[in-house]
Amino acid sequence: MRNIQQSRDDRIEFEGMWTQDPATKAVFKIIEKVAAEDVTVLVRGETGAGKELVAQAIHKLSPRKNGPFRAINCAALPPTLLESELFGHVRGAFTGAVRDVPGHFQLAHRGTLFLDEIAEMPLELQAKMLRVLETGTVLPVGAREPISVDVRIVSATHRALRKEVEHGRFRADLMYRLRVIPIFLPPLRARRGDPTMLTRIMLEEFNKKSRRQIRDIADDALEVLESWDWPGNIRELRNALLQALEIQLYMLQNLQ
Repeated sequence: MRNIQQSRDDRIEFEGMWTQDPATKAVFKIIEKVAAEDVTVLVRGETGAGKELVAQAIHKLSPRKNGPFRAINCAALPPTLLESELFGHVRGAFTGAVRDVPGHFQLAHRGTLFLDEIAEMPLELQAKMLRVLETGTVLPVGAREPISVDVRIVSATHRALRKEVEHGRFRADLMYRLRVIPIFLPPLRARRGDPTMLTRIMLEEFNKKSRRQIRDIADDALEVLESWDWPGNIRELRNALLQALEIQLYMLQNLQ
């Protein structure tokens, strides 16, 4: 694949994501293929696995690459605010609405909208989301006339949407609309050798930004990295390394 860069040994780089794991390499190839197809994509993966990086890669490699890329976390906002953020609102729609404000759908026109944690979207908003996908229009809060939008949806979740449907927490019709192409990101603990490889890459990155250079990491430390479960995945690994570097810097400063 033209966007997947082979490096030394078995590791490859794809749009800022690194791996030497065969299953993750296969995911990268799927991402590159589906990017060219203007269909909805559902990315499933654990917290910190890199779901937004996947969405950004899909956008960058798609015909919409010159359009805007917008992202919103559906779990981070209360329902009323989420509706306004997604669909926008008009002046006078509620107290404090002193002007018309476009939502993410309008701001992502002719581009890509990434909906993170889509399983956390309230049922009442799911119905409105389904209408947007069916009609290609949004109705801002307080508005009477719909507005046409041309947006590709990439959504992500750490939950199994089918189970959410079975428990009545997610609409089946919306699920089918969102997961035309499903992509599953393997967790870091299943990517043998990647914790060590990513640690070395991150250390190279940190060294470029720091006065103090970390030339190597002990073998027993690497064994711990490989055996750890990493529930927070790559984000947790990065944070753990940053914390270890801060501790080391503090110790060195106090020894001088």
